[in-house]
Amino acid sequence: MKLMILNLSRRTTEAQLRDLFSPFGVVDACNLVMDVDKDKSKGFGFVEMPNKDEANRALEALNEKRVQTKRIKVKEAN
Repeated sequence: MKLMILNLSRRTTEAQLRDLFSPFGVVDACNLVMDVDKDKSKGFGFVEMPNKDEANRALEALNEKRVQTKRIKVKEAN
């Protein structure tokens, strides 16, 4: 299941994003969308988890959670 994470701090790293989701299960991939010109995050990214139940638990637990002064939004990516 692919999840989209919105409203991330621009200082969030892929490693931090993986660490946030890994307590809920296996994380296959973790990608931040980057602004190439500024070499900074655009404030959103994607996490892929192979187990749908684990991904749903992560979604429910982390949606609207405060991470680095920002309240993130987690939803299933289309």
